[in-house]
Formats: sequence, structure tokens, C-alpha cells
Amino acid sequence: MRADTQASDTSDKADYDSPWKEALERFFPEFLALLFPAIHDQIDWRVAPEFLDKELQQIGGNSPRGRRHADKLVRVRAKDGSDLYVLIHVEVQGDPEGDFGARMFLYQTRLRDRYNTDVVSLAVLTDTSPRFRPKSFRHARWGCGIVFRFPMVKLLDYTSPERWAEMEASDNVFALVVMAQIQAKVTDDAETLKRWKFRLMRLMYERGHERALIEEVLRLIDWMIRLPAALEAEFRQELYAYEEQRQMPYVTTFEQAGIEKGMELGVQQGEARTLLRQLDLKFGPEAVQTHRERIEQAELEQLDTWLGRILSAETPETIFH
Repeated sequence: MRADTQASDTSDKADYDSPWKEALERFFPEFLALLFPAIHDQIDWRVAPEFLDKELQQIGGNSPRGRRHADKLVRVRAKDGSDLYVLIHVEVQGDPEGDFGARMFLYQTRLRDRYNTDVVSLAVLTDTSPRFRPKSFRHARWGCGIVFRFPMVKLLDYTSPERWAEMEASDNVFALVVMAQIQAKVTDDAETLKRWKFRLMRLMYERGHERALIEEVLRLIDWMIRLPAALEAEFRQELYAYEEQRQMPYVTTFEQAGIEKGMELGVQQGEARTLLRQLDLKFGPEAVQTHRERIEQAELEQLDTWLGRILSAETPETIFH
């Protein structure tokens, strides 16, 4: 196999954290409906979910952190008539981690202590290890013990023919995000990955969604499935030809930016927005105002570097040195 067709060539640039954070915030009801339907059915969706990213960052400030997982804290209202607000903590884990259950328990106890309300902890495992399946945290000593259980979904399980076919046939747009994540993780051959990327984007077009929704999902798919430069150019040409053949009634994000730069621009803009949001959560609006122009004009590779630094940065200046 040619070196320039190995999907691993872009593994150092893969950023599964940022697209998951954005996907959860944009498509939270769809996320729960697809992966945790029983919980979705218990929520009063007439009340908009409230995302508490800054609060979660404060809660987890002393926890082991790394760009191997994404997390969200969401306040929703139960529909059981109790008028009760519930916190949902979602952890998206990209690699096996021995103390994952302990970390989930730590968040659970800290959140309950701070907010004195019900907390539901959910785990989404996006790694490729069949044996990594944490569902609980247990500890016991001298007759005193703790057992903490949490619902868990392993995306690797969705690669079975039956479950994959269900996702391809689903009207839930989050199924396409999940399929993109799975293929980005399990596919080593970049030629095959390119075909999957095209297939997922074609599915989005064929479902007849409105233009704005299509553009959002396509950008998330592109963010998750990164190809070597030569194959990315081939992919863009194929997608452009497909759009022309179908005589699309709208202008896609790829056409807006130009066939050669559209995909990269969409990813760059997404990462810039993510960095600005994280900068605001960690250091406040003044830091955003000071560094906005620099962030919005930065190249994609530079943004990747800054996104990695912000997790451990003590001041904004340490991010951009």
C-alpha cells in the first residue's frame, strides 16, 4: 500500500474532542435519542437544555485531564411531574483508561455535593479496545463499601451489520456523527476511509434536510474524518461532481469557500470557535477580546497546538507563546 494512502498519516492531527463537544451541544436531544433512548424519554424537552461547561470545568479542575475525552454537563427537566431539574454529565472517552470508573465517580460526587440535585452520569466509549467496558466503580474496606454504576455505550458495538444498517437507515442526524467517529477510529486504509466519508456525506444530502442542518453535520463529519492532502483533494472533486449531478438547490459550505479550500476552512472556523469558547470559559471575555483576531486568522495546525495547550494553561499568554 502506498504511504500516502495510510489513514494513520493524519492521526497526529485528529481531534475527536472538539467535534464531540460541539456535536453534543448542537444535537443533544438527538444524541440521547440515538444512544440513550430510555433517558431521552424521561426528559421534558419543552424546556431547553442548559449547558454548564464553565461549572463542569470548575468541578473537574483538579482531575486528571487530557485531550483523550470530551465532557459535557447539561441541566434538563424531568417530565415525571416533579418539576425536578436533573444534571446529566456526559463523558466521551477516546482511549482505555484504568481509572475511568473512579473519575466518573469523582465527578458524580462533586456535582451532587455542589448542586444538591440528581446527577445522571453517562459514558460514551469511542476507543477500539473490545475489552475496555467500564460500567461501575467499586471500593470496599473493612466492611465499608461503595458501588457506583453508570450507563455506558460502546461505539465499537455499532459496527455489527445489524446495528450499522439501523444507523444508516435512521432519520436521526446524530447517527451520521457516530458513524463518522467509528470509521475514523477503525479504518486504517485512507482510500477506504475516503469512500466512507463520501458515503456518509451523500446520505446527508439524500435525506432532504434543510441547508443549515446539512452544513452543520457535514462540517462535523469533515472534522472527524481527516484525510491525507492528496486524497482530500480527490474527495472534494468527487463531492463537487456529485453536487452538480444532483443539481443541488442550495450552495454548500464546500462551494462557498471554493473547491480547493472549502473543507479546510470549515474545520479551521470550527476549531477557532471552539478555542474562543474554551478561552472564555477558562479566562473570561477580556481574554477573548484580546486574542480573537489572532485566533480567527490562525492556520489549522496552529489552532490544533493552541487547543492542546489551553487544557493546562495557567494564563492566556502561555497558550500563544
